[in-house]
Parts: sequence; C-alpha cells; structure tokens
Amino acid sequence: MEKFITDIFEEIQETQNKFFAESVPVLSAIAAEIAKTFIRGGKLFIFGNGGSASDAQHIAAEFVNRFKMERPPLPAIALTTDTSIITSIGNDYSFEDIFLKQVQALVNESDIALGISTSGNSENVLRALKYLAKNNIKTIGFTGKDGGKMNGLCDIIFNVDSNTTARVQEIHIQAAHIICELVDEIMFGRFSSVLSGQ
Repeated sequence: MEKFITDIFEEIQETQNKFFAESVPVLSAIAAEIAKTFIRGGKLFIFGNGGSASDAQHIAAEFVNRFKMERPPLPAIALTTDTSIITSIGNDYSFEDIFLKQVQALVNESDIALGISTSGNSENVLRALKYLAKNNIKTIGFTGKDGGKMNGLCDIIFNVDSNTTARVQEIHIQAAHIICELVDEIMFGRFSSVLSGQ
C-alpha cells in the first residue's frame, strides 16, 4: 500500500510540474479576461458535470465570498446548483440541454462563461459553449486529455494533458485558485496596472 500511495504522489507531482511549466501565459490571460468582465459590470457563469460541477460551485464561492484578500463580492454563478431547473430541463427536453437553456436565459454579451469538462467532450457543456460562441460571448474552457471537441469552441482553453481524470480535476482546482488570486490582485491589489487603458 505504501508503494501505491507513493506512486500516486509521484504522478500528482509530475502532472503539477508539467502544468506549472506550460500554463503561466494561459492563466494570466484567463484572469485578465475575468477581471475585465467584472470591472465592466459583467458576470462569470461556470458549469460542468460531476466533479466539475463541484468545481464550478467551488470557484463561484471563492469569487462571491472571498478568496484571500478582503474585497467586495464578485458576481460568479454556478449553473449546477438549481435542481428544479436542471431536472425540469432534463425531464422536458434532455440532459444535454441543462446548461444551454440556462445560458440562453441568463448570459449576455457583457458576461463571460467557463465550461469545465475533463474529456472536452461533455455534450451539455459543448451545447452551451456553441451557443455562447455564436452570440459573441467570451468563453473559457477547462479540459483534460487532448481537449476534445472543446478545442476551437472557446476563446481561451486551459488543457491539462493527462488521461487520468483525478489528476486533471486536481490541476483544475489549483488553476482556479491561482486565477482567483490573480483576479483579486488585478482588481484590488498589486497588478491593478495590468488593465489600465483597456
């Protein structure tokens, strides 16, 4: 068992090292886009399935409540929390439409959306992203493996090049924490000059 645990830690470390080596420009770009959205009065909408649904809620909570610094609440909404909406859409239409109909109802051009799929191929995530792209709404994708069908659908893709779902999810939440802290610093802290003139 000890060797099994050690092997898992080594895999985690290897995935993290690759992530840190390759992701700095992408995370910086994502944080800047989210900060610009908040500054102009827009909202961040987040959605995904299973563990990614939990990540959507986790990320929204960090923005609405706080991350590290004391600052005003920021408008982030997880589209995975209203069971009446999700089950009614799933029952009356299909599970593939649970995010599509919500973004159709709630999201406008001043907003930004983050779709999460560890395979890049979750149909309900793809349908929402396709609608958003057609309506000129800025989109971010969190993916794993080779990015799947989400490649080309999002303005910015953060891809964790791993075939192990658990490793992808671990990096996704680490990336989200980095983005939260960067957004705070861009809007209220040491990096406030990043968006000057934009």
